[in-house]
Amino acid sequence: MAGAESSAPIPAREFAKLHVYPLVTRRVAQQTGKGKIHSMYVLVVVGDGRGLVGYGEAKDEEVPVAKEKALAKALRSLDTVARFEDRTVWSEIEGKFGATKVILRPRPVGFGLRCNPNVHQVLKAAGIKDASAKVWGSRNPLGVVKCLFRMLTAGNAPLGMGDGVGGPGRRLDKGSGLRTKEAVERDRGRKLVDLRTL
Repeated sequence: MAGAESSAPIPAREFAKLHVYPLVTRRVAQQTGKGKIHSMYVLVVVGDGRGLVGYGEAKDEEVPVAKEKALAKALRSLDTVARFEDRTVWSEIEGKFGATKVILRPRPVGFGLRCNPNVHQVLKAAGIKDASAKVWGSRNPLGVVKCLFRMLTAGNAPLGMGDGVGGPGRRLDKGSGLRTKEAVERDRGRKLVDLRTL
């Protein structure tokens, strides 16, 4: 009985609270010796609007099936984003992914989100309300979303998975990641006060 409960689907009311944005839908082709095999590619961003955000990508012959697969992957990849006063980022961050470079800056209360449309959807899903961003170089949605997620996930750029033969897990460079409250306080030489508690 316990096993049946654990495999039960998530209630519809929980899904209704999530921000779900299918940002990219493309027809792609795999070239083989006998010709091209066509399928649909979908990238979905999911967040609860309170600091949890993730993305998933999937392919299938039909778009609805690809969306379901991508949504399932996005739900499994949900990660927390550190937010200042639950509304913006702690400090200015810069990241690079391929030919895409993104600069994300914190802004005062009521500023809103002034940025690239794809950055806007990701930040909205993450619950960041006041920020500005500039995208340099390639504005390909795939590069923009992946660059932004590399910047927002905690710590430095993530480790690679290694070469499969016991080689090292090299750190993926290009971007320093979101800074913590402690790092900002150390740089400024003083404690940060949450204005909501005053």
